Amino acid sequence: MTTRTSQTVFRFEAPFRLPGFDAVQPAGQYRVDYDEELLEAGSRLAWRRVGAFIHLPAIGVNAATQQMVPVDPAALEAMQHKDQQP
Repeated sequence: MTTRTSQTVFRFEAPFRLPGFDAVQPAGQYRVDYDEELLEAGSRLAWRRVGAFIHLPAIGVNAATQQMVPVDPAALEAMQHKDQQP
């Protein structure tokens, strides 16, 4: 099966908590990698998201260690949607 990884940046205006983490993450911009697999349906090609990874800490934060943490793509998008509500 053909796979690809795409990268985007999520901006959180307020601190947030990732599922399964005790520590609250500060507001900021975070790189997110999406793993996708190719779906072949006749003459059309489509990609299905099968995983997501958020890079910690936020962009521009100096830290002794960096992590790439798996997170449910739907949960991540729901957190960002909630963050953008007035």
